Amino acid sequence: MSQSIHRAALVLEHVSVRPRTQSEIAALLDVHRSTALRILQTLTEAGLTRRRPDGTYGIGYRLAGLASLAAEQFDLRDIARPTIAELGRECGHTIHLAVLDGAQIVYADKIESAGPVRMHSQVGQPVRLHTSGVSKAILAWQDTATVDRMLAGYEYERFTDTTITSREAFDADLAGIRERGWAVDDGEFEPFIDCVAMPVRDARGSVIGAVSITALRALADLDALEALLPRLAAATERISTDVGWRP
Repeated sequence: MSQSIHRAALVLEHVSVRPRTQSEIAALLDVHRSTALRILQTLTEAGLTRRRPDGTYGIGYRLAGLASLAAEQFDLRDIARPTIAELGRECGHTIHLAVLDGAQIVYADKIESAGPVRMHSQVGQPVRLHTSGVSKAILAWQDTATVDRMLAGYEYERFTDTTITSREAFDADLAGIRERGWAVDDGEFEPFIDCVAMPVRDARGSVIGAVSITALRALADLDALEALLPRLAAATERISTDVGWRP
């Protein structure tokens, strides 16, 4: 990447977070203020940035329009597929990608394990909210109104001894997930299946999906799956970055 294009990309990422001054851009690029001004003027002439009344620079209307037009080209399943396929090859277990879809969470993609056993989960089908790792990893970072709407009238059916059976217990579980950064399914739907899950974020930092590693307990118990959390974290961070998220 040429230096000028690299600098322009850095500037656009920087001002997309919040409006920046000429001095802040100069500090970011480690250049003189006059050089920063020339870059900003060029980007502004192209409509990619705009000078605000207070003298700071923000995202330009043309760039915002281009982003809106291009949004339909990006499908999370297509973006995530190479990464979750690689994760599946590395760990040998089943990988699920789930997404928030209106008032429900659905499986968007699935990479089967290398073994002969197949999970019953199906792409396109809704996820059980109170037992699934991916649903917990998504709900833990939604606002209270969204969670309340999705759980209104929800029945916490017991499937195993570890199934969460009340809203109070579920809220406590979500709070713990937010604190540690990942979710589990500790045999909560089927006693012989465990999983660990982590969220996927979009360009705004909002959690829009989650990825899980799922395995038969006889092949990998919860401790073994938790040992794979660094790989899962690397995968979800890569997908989030590909979607536009920046730490």
